[in-house]
Amino acid sequence: MKVGFIGLGNVGGKLSGSLLRNGIDLSVYDLNAALVARAAEAGATAANDPAELMRNCDAVITCLPSPTASDQVMQQMLPEVGPGKIWMEMSTTDEAEVKRLGTLVEQAGGAAVDCPVSGGCHRADTGNISIFAGCDRETFDRIAPLLKTMGRRILHTGPIGSASVLKVITNYLATANLLTCCEALVTAKAAGMDLNTAYEAIKISSGTSFVHETESQVILNGSRDISFTMDLVSKDIGLFQAVADRHDVPLEINPLLIEIFKDGEARFGSRELSPNIIRRLEEATGLKITAPGFPSEMTDDEPEEPGYEVIPTGRDGGAGQ
Repeated sequence: MKVGFIGLGNVGGKLSGSLLRNGIDLSVYDLNAALVARAAEAGATAANDPAELMRNCDAVITCLPSPTASDQVMQQMLPEVGPGKIWMEMSTTDEAEVKRLGTLVEQAGGAAVDCPVSGGCHRADTGNISIFAGCDRETFDRIAPLLKTMGRRILHTGPIGSASVLKVITNYLATANLLTCCEALVTAKAAGMDLNTAYEAIKISSGTSFVHETESQVILNGSRDISFTMDLVSKDIGLFQAVADRHDVPLEINPLLIEIFKDGEARFGSRELSPNIIRRLEEATGLKITAPGFPSEMTDDEPEEPGYEVIPTGRDGGAGQ
């Protein structure tokens, strides 16, 4: 299968790298020529535009920063969509928008999948990230080998749009967790606790989480580098709010998260690293939340392993290899 990849940023560059590392015939496109050149050096073919990718490839993956960007790319690709073509949307995007674009692809004879990732850039780099996939089962079976090359745990979530809903739900939970970790660490410092000890206490307790075991480390290092920025957090929790609003769910916590990150963007800039939301509390208390011995960025120390399908509890069968 010939594969095209559009969007070679923090996540897309790593996902496309996994495809190349595992021998996939890959062509790439990005507005940043330097990123395209880097992928070409690793063995990818550089394309001139999205239309060329859709014309020449069996499947085209998009991994872009916003629904608007995905729409702009789709308008270029759509004339080249036809029977046998697959569009795979790996961006974090709006459920309604991915359904709209997916319908255009299907009306042109192609197949559409929303397949966002979850688990952090460090796991995207090693092919150990998790991937949700929303599409019909026949299409899922066609693209499963690609998904299992880019990720380890692959979950077929249902029809197109379902993966995007679950993605923004999980990002909402991660955002809430980040803010509670920030409050916990600042409170520990204010109470005179050693932060190295506080980190370990949380890690071995019922209060631990994926976010604590990753983002708390780069917070304590002082780099705050998790390869994710405040504007992207605001986008994701805004998308989650939109899902809740469409279904008349009266959220109480998420509106507060939105308010906090709007304030963070106003104070520190939209492109500030998202863990630096802790600076609001550092400035309010006069405390500096750092400790020795923590890494400046996260790396995945698990070996790359073949991906497999995760079967939800209650469904027949087990995890397929």
